[in-house]
Amino acid sequence: METLVKRNGLFPSLANKSVNTFFDDFITKDLFDWTDKNFVALGSNLPSVNLKESDTKIEVELAAPGMKKEDFKVEIENDVLMISSEKKEEKEEIRKKDNYVRREFNYQSFCRTFSLPESIDENKIEANYKDGVLHVVVQKKEGAKRRALKSIPIK
Repeated sequence: METLVKRNGLFPSLANKSVNTFFDDFITKDLFDWTDKNFVALGSNLPSVNLKESDTKIEVELAAPGMKKEDFKVEIENDVLMISSEKKEEKEEIRKKDNYVRREFNYQSFCRTFSLPESIDENKIEANYKDGVLHVVVQKKEGAKRRALKSIPIK
């Protein structure tokens, strides 16, 4: 008995069903389906970020569960905010009785950079890590206001 499979294929007239399945899976699922992609599952270790800007400050929220505040480095240079982390772990288990040695190592790193406006105050930057989220608050200089939205006519 065959398994019933419903496919909305791009190439329904191909005689070879395995070729049909290959093209359907590769083209429709991988190339055109970008909805709800989890890039962590694809091997990327880039943490997700939320950015919020108000008249007085810029807030950055970086999701990095399972880390410690010592794992992060937050720096600013030439109006560029850099948030990075480098973490190495090594474990070794030795059982002389069984002549057994097991070694495991793990390495993960990332670096996120954000261009900041000239109106920020480099002396008023705060960062804290709580509940798996790194919060960075960059204050703007006093008197610095956002420019009003200007609409450009299209000719």
